[in-house]
Amino acid sequence: MRVLVTGGAGFIGSEYVRMLLGQPVYPAGPLPVDAAAVTVLDKLTYSGNLQNLAPVRKGPRLRIVHGDICDTSLVDQVVAGHDVIVHFAAESHVDRSIANAAAFVTTNVLGTQTLLDAALRHGTRRFVHVSTDEVYGSIDSGSWTEDWPLAPNSPYSASKAGSDLLALAYHRTHGLDVVVTRCSNNYGPYQYPEKVVPLFVTNLLDGGTVPLYGDGGNVRDWLHVHDHCRGIALVQEKGRAGEVYHIGGGTELTNRDLTARLLAACGAGWDRVVPVTDRKGHDRRYSLNIDKIRQELGFAPTVELDRGLADTVAWYRDNRAWWGPLKKARQ
Repeated sequence: MRVLVTGGAGFIGSEYVRMLLGQPVYPAGPLPVDAAAVTVLDKLTYSGNLQNLAPVRKGPRLRIVHGDICDTSLVDQVVAGHDVIVHFAAESHVDRSIANAAAFVTTNVLGTQTLLDAALRHGTRRFVHVSTDEVYGSIDSGSWTEDWPLAPNSPYSASKAGSDLLALAYHRTHGLDVVVTRCSNNYGPYQYPEKVVPLFVTNLLDGGTVPLYGDGGNVRDWLHVHDHCRGIALVQEKGRAGEVYHIGGGTELTNRDLTARLLAACGAGWDRVVPVTDRKGHDRRYSLNIDKIRQELGFAPTVELDRGLADTVAWYRDNRAWWGPLKKARQ
């Protein structure tokens, strides 16, 4: 089986590639899928990093193509001959989408359409579209099921909702074998240090402060990147065409609670926390119901949050050479 992974040099995509090639961040038993060959297509923007693929980069089963999913000619060449496309490539930082929505619409919507058209032309056997719980907006109580109406509140989540609907439309209109996954907040090694966990950890390790939006009461469900990729692998292998599957971690925390855990893990106190004005349109709570993937495909999270956070902090402590230059480049 030949698998094309878009955005495969990014945080989540690179874990999927490492997993397919036998080098995930956690040792595992038999994986849900295997790949004879993997191609990574990545634009290598600020968050795409070839160092993320260092554990598998020299292997004969990996090919890396530097390019844009909006480049129709290149995408057509790369898609040819692949059995499966797993589509991670996306602009994904909410704050950046508020400042510049155009890049998000271009990559997340038009880029997805370019890939879908190429998949149709070349008879791709399965197209896995990786999305987010943010497409639902905010929920005060209970948890979203896969048939919940979409109500995105940021330019980022709106662009992802558009790409979700486009992918599902290609299944209904053209019969393309499409499955969509929507995940909760990811954390783990190799995450670019603009997202909350690596930002807080690296700031604290550097002796700096961390920002806390508003009252810190926004609630998120936390999912280790390795569990997320295990769920995607199950969907790739056994998910039903035309369906949406939620992949969640089952551990909800307020941002204040998460901050407390990261402070403790880094040996820091609340004097290192700086309150900041809340983000525009900041969703209050996300919560995914994962009964469908649990019952149909046998998925369950395996990385308990305390263990996962401790291991993640240890990874950043031990890998300053990876994140130090990235933070310096942002300054």
